[in-house]
Amino acid sequence: MTSKANSSTTSDWLIFLVSLVVIILMLMYVNEWFWVALPFVLTYLARALKVI
Repeated sequence: MTSKANSSTTSDWLIFLVSLVVIILMLMYVNEWFWVALPFVLTYLARALKVI
């Protein structure tokens, strides 16, 4: 059970970091559309921190 929870947290952190890079790139190039990626960043940050 611990390894499954650890891999889940690892994948959540990975998805969070990828979506963070995407939102930063969107803020640099198409800043009026950054809110499209915002739910992914916030959701996976909360999942990685085990808030939800």
